[in-house]
Amino acid sequence: MIEDDLAEIDAFIEREIRPLETEGDNTRFFDHRREMARTDLARDGVPSEEWEALLREAMRRSDEAGLLRYALPEELGGRGASNLDMAIVREHLNRMPIGLHNDPQSEASIIGNFPFVLLLDEFGTDEQKAMIEPSIRGQAIIAFGLTEPNHGSDATFLETTARRDGGDWVINGAKRFNTGMHVATHDVVFARTSGEHGHPRGITAFLVPTDTPGVDVPFHWWTLNMPSDHAEVILTDVRVPDSAIVGEEGLGLALAQRFVHENRIRQAASSVGAAAYCIDEAVAYARERVTWGRPLWKNQGIQFPLAELWTECELVRGLVRSTAAALDANDHLAVTHQVAMCNYRANRLACDAADRAMQTCGGMGYTRHMPFEHLYRHHRRYRITEGSDEIQLRKIAQELFRAPAP
Repeated sequence: MIEDDLAEIDAFIEREIRPLETEGDNTRFFDHRREMARTDLARDGVPSEEWEALLREAMRRSDEAGLLRYALPEELGGRGASNLDMAIVREHLNRMPIGLHNDPQSEASIIGNFPFVLLLDEFGTDEQKAMIEPSIRGQAIIAFGLTEPNHGSDATFLETTARRDGGDWVINGAKRFNTGMHVATHDVVFARTSGEHGHPRGITAFLVPTDTPGVDVPFHWWTLNMPSDHAEVILTDVRVPDSAIVGEEGLGLALAQRFVHENRIRQAASSVGAAAYCIDEAVAYARERVTWGRPLWKNQGIQFPLAELWTECELVRGLVRSTAAALDANDHLAVTHQVAMCNYRANRLACDAADRAMQTCGGMGYTRHMPFEHLYRHHRRYRITEGSDEIQLRKIAQELFRAPAP
C-alpha cells in the first residue's frame, strides 16, 4: 500500500539522507549559502563537482535500499509503481523542507524519474538497451537536445538537419538549453530528416555520443535558478551510424511526447507538494509572529490569501491524482489535455504559494535564510521548460473546441 511505501521512504530519509546532509560541511548546500556552494563559477556556472557527487551518493544509497527504481518495471529492478503512486510520492517528498531527498534545482530525487530509461526500454535497439543499467547507475548520462536558438515550443520547425551519407547520417545545426551536457555521455538530438517545416513527421531522434567530432559546447546559459546546466550546443558535420536512431526514422516527436507526459504529471505533483509546504510554513510563521500586540494570523489580509491558496491546493491535488490514474488506464495521448491542465495549474500554484509565503513572512521571507526564494526560482522555470503556460492552454483549448457544441 502507498502508506507503507511513504513510511519506508521517510524511514530511509531519516536513517541515510539526513545524516548525509550534515556530514562534513554539506549543510552549505542547503542553508543560505546553497546557490553559491552548488555553483562552479569558474566553469561557466555549471553545478560544482562536490554538489553532484553528493547527489550521486544519495541516489546510490537509495538504489541500495531498493527505492531509486521505485517507478521502473520489475524487469529493470523496480517495483512497477504506477503514475498515481508516483504522484503521491513526489508530492510527499516536496512537502518536506529543502534537502537531499528531492532537489528541485537539479531534479534529482531518491525516488528516480527515468524518462530516458523508459524510452530505451520501449523503443531502443538491443545495443541501446544495453545502456539502461549504466544510465540508472549514473555511469551513462543522456541529455535531451530538442530546443533550438530559433525554435522552442514550435518543435516541428527544427532547423537542425540530418542527411544520409553512405551508411551514416551527418547532422548539422544547433541546440539551446541542452540540459546536462557538462557531464553527458550521450545526447538525444532531434533533427529533421525529411518532410516540410511545421509537419510532425520527418523528425528523427539520434543517440549521439558527446565525444563525437563536431559536437561543441561553446557556453552555458546563466538562468534565474543557479547553478545552470543548460548548454548551447553546435553540431557541425556530426557523423553517426544508422544504428544511432532511437525508434523509427521520421517519428522522433512521438518519443519526445512520450518523454514529457510522465515527466509533466510528476512535475505537477511536485509543484503541489512545494505549494503545500509554502502554505504550511507561512501559516506556522503567522501563528508565531506578533505585530501590533496580537498574532499576525488574526489579520484577514493574512488569512484570506492563504485560505484561497489552500483551497486551490486541494483542488489541484485532486486533478493531478485523477489524471495520473487516467494515464495508468489509458494511452497517454488520450489524456494530453488533462496533463496540460495539471502542468499549467500546479506550476503556477507553486509560484503563487512561494510568493505569498514570502509576503506573509515579510523581510525574513525575502531572505535566503527562509526557503521561499529558492522554491520560487526553481519552480518558476517549469512554467516554461515543461511546456509553457501558453502551450498548455493551447492543448486544453484544442480539446475543448474539438468536441461538438452541446
